[in-house]
Amino acid sequence: MSSGSTPRPRRPETRAGRALSVGFIALLLWASQPAIAAGGLFSSEPTPLPPEQAFRLSARGLDARTLEVRFDVVDGYYLYRDKLAFAVQPGDLLASSRPDLPAGKHKHDDFFGDVEIYRGRVVVKLPLTEAASGRTVQLQTQSQGCADAGLCYPPTVQMLNVAVPSAGGGPGPLVEAPHSRSGLFGK
Repeated sequence: MSSGSTPRPRRPETRAGRALSVGFIALLLWASQPAIAAGGLFSSEPTPLPPEQAFRLSARGLDARTLEVRFDVVDGYYLYRDKLAFAVQPGDLLASSRPDLPAGKHKHDDFFGDVEIYRGRVVVKLPLTEAASGRTVQLQTQSQGCADAGLCYPPTVQMLNVAVPSAGGGPGPLVEAPHSRSGLFGK
């Protein structure tokens, strides 16, 4: 306040002013009803998980010639068998770009026709061409899956650094892929 000015008295709140505020809030709530009904603010539908959480990836070196890759698929989701792909760096270590995958369950899919899918835990063994004893390799996976609720994800690429155990040392530690904390799916 500058010197010489007098403060203005505060106007008391009137019933008309309060009614206008309450009316404005009611108008906003009424206007937002279609958004709320379509799955907005008060939806009982669960928010879909990010793909890294719906299809949790982990891996470990079993021995100097084998990596074990695991996908733990959350209930209500599934992975496509034919959409799994693997690469290892250095690139000359992977014995085959298409490993021998376990059999899946048959499903008729609206997008891809008759396919095989995985639910629950999926374990894939990747053979290495040479003994990589004591090395760390970078594993890259590509996967694609859907939620039973009708949401299908684009292909997802994840990377892990996996220690290959020394000969006779037993399996290495299980390494889990990081989970996204935010992004498109809001988790």
